[in-house]
Amino acid sequence: MPAARVYFKDHINTDEIIPARYLTTFEEAELAKHAMEDLDPDFVRRVRPGDVLLAGADFGCGSSREHAVWALRGAGIAAVLAPSFARIFYRNAINGGFPVFEADGLEQVFAEGDEVQLDTEHGLLRRRAGGQVQFRPLPEFAKRIAQAGGLLEYFRDQARG
Repeated sequence: MPAARVYFKDHINTDEIIPARYLTTFEEAELAKHAMEDLDPDFVRRVRPGDVLLAGADFGCGSSREHAVWALRGAGIAAVLAPSFARIFYRNAINGGFPVFEADGLEQVFAEGDEVQLDTEHGLLRRRAGGQVQFRPLPEFAKRIAQAGGLLEYFRDQARG
C-alpha cells in the first residue's frame, strides 16, 4: 500500500522540489535522483512508487519550471495533495498529466509514512489505520488531460479524432 510523504511546510518552492543546479536535463529519472534533496536529503531513498506527497499551502511557488513536476513523477510520487498550489505549478502538473488535489485538514489526519489509499473517483484520501480527508477532484478538462498522459498527448488524441 502506498505511503504518505509529509511536508506540511507552507510555500515549498520549485527550487526545493528540484534545485536549479539540476536543470541541465529533461530526463525524469535523472531529475528524480535529486527531488526534494535540499528540503529532505533522504526523500529519494524513502519514497516508493505510488506514494502520495502531502504538503502545506502554496505548494510549488517560485520559478515556473516543469522540472519540478517531472522530478516528483520520476521519483514515483503518484499525486500531491495540499491546501493550495501555486497556479503555475498546478498548471504545469495538469499539463504533464500529474495529479494534484486541493485538500484541507491533512495535518489533522495524516503523518509521515501512514499507509494511504487515494480514491480519485470519490475524492478521498484514506488512512489505513482510520481517518480520511475529502479533496476537490480535478476539473473535467484536467481529468481528460491526465487520462491522455498530458497536454501534448491530449492534443495528439484530439487530432486523431
